[in-house]
Amino acid sequence: MRSVNQSSISNPQKRTKKRWFMLMLLFILTAINYLDRTNMAVAAPSMSAELGFSATTMGLLFSAFAWAYGFMQIPGGLFIERFGSHIAYTISLFLWSLFTITMGFGRSFASLFGIRLAIGAAEAPAFPTNSRVVASWFPNQERAMATAIYTAGEFIGLAFLTPVLFWILNTYTWHYIFYVTGIIGIIASVFWYLLYREPNECTDVNEAELTYIREGGGLADAAPKTSKITWAQLIDLFKHRQLLGVYLGQFANTSTMYFFLTWFPTYLVVAKQMPMLKAGFYAVIPYIGALFGVLLGGFWSDSMLKHGASLSKARKTPIICGLICSMTIMAANYADSLDTVIVIMAIAFFGQGMAAIVWSTVGDIAPADSVGVAGGVFNFIGNMAGIITPIVIGIIVQSTGSFVGAMIFISCVAAIGVFSFIFIVGDIHRIKSIAAISEKEAD
Repeated sequence: MRSVNQSSISNPQKRTKKRWFMLMLLFILTAINYLDRTNMAVAAPSMSAELGFSATTMGLLFSAFAWAYGFMQIPGGLFIERFGSHIAYTISLFLWSLFTITMGFGRSFASLFGIRLAIGAAEAPAFPTNSRVVASWFPNQERAMATAIYTAGEFIGLAFLTPVLFWILNTYTWHYIFYVTGIIGIIASVFWYLLYREPNECTDVNEAELTYIREGGGLADAAPKTSKITWAQLIDLFKHRQLLGVYLGQFANTSTMYFFLTWFPTYLVVAKQMPMLKAGFYAVIPYIGALFGVLLGGFWSDSMLKHGASLSKARKTPIICGLICSMTIMAANYADSLDTVIVIMAIAFFGQGMAAIVWSTVGDIAPADSVGVAGGVFNFIGNMAGIITPIVIGIIVQSTGSFVGAMIFISCVAAIGVFSFIFIVGDIHRIKSIAAISEKEAD
């Protein structure tokens, strides 16, 4: 049980700002998370040349992460609900970082595939935990911006550290990419364990801030559950139109993301014949585009809420506009100039970043007693794109000898996401839990 600071009693009007410190921790961990997802994309050209992997084989290897990551989302969500964000993230980050180090020792498709499966499984609780932390620490009117800020960690990490990974690759070998990124993650897991606390357990947050969070719809009193999530609660997460539409929209947005996390460096090196170091610096531009997209999406959504727009309009408008921007990736097929191609890629990734506030809709819609597991279901379905997209692109590239069909595929999937948010999602509001409905009926 938390103790109340004396300052919060003497001056209840002055809120502490501990929620922003917790968000900073999420930002750093998210940057590390995506660095560990994309490190193999940087290593891929050298890895495939050294080990003799075809495009289809690399597509399968790229997809290995998403197989385990996707199928472990629901168990990962249950793990979060049982142990809480503090312990769940500590264990998750430590394990995936340890497995990342072992990637540097892989010498065959089987060993590398198995290790990537392990990394995917260990990372499964990460983004559901992010969603749960933001739902716990932030009120509705700040949640989209909070989501945008931690999501920006993905792209800041990629933008500024991808050239470093290319430098490591160019200076040493692809194995060292995994050694370095894995060690960084292990160190970060220790800091998370020492610094993170839930709102109702944190001694540095006062009652004014807790009241602000609660009155704004934040789940400041959420705690690890001693009781298990029931099958009825899990099945209920597949019965609501709002959630189903959001799941499909996340699948569409994640398809674009996985192109950039897996095949994009190879696209630059192989399809555009760029040297390694030059590709590393050109790759920064779309990542920066995605960063601006995610920040704009969060600011735009929260600004609309503050100016009286409905929650549905404030969330759906940036997401739909972002997915439409992602559809423009197909225009790269008709561009001759490398600079034009990079601009098109930046627009597409900008759109993916802007639509990334779709994560905030989970905290808006999911029943209060199952936000973690709802985030797991959401990420499970969304990350089926991480399985399908790399494999489909690999097959297209090997069978056609070009990336033209791959660009068309990504554009079409983004269009499905637009359709979902316009015609399926409907009104965005929190769904009542089965327990709450049962209590009301009993009364």
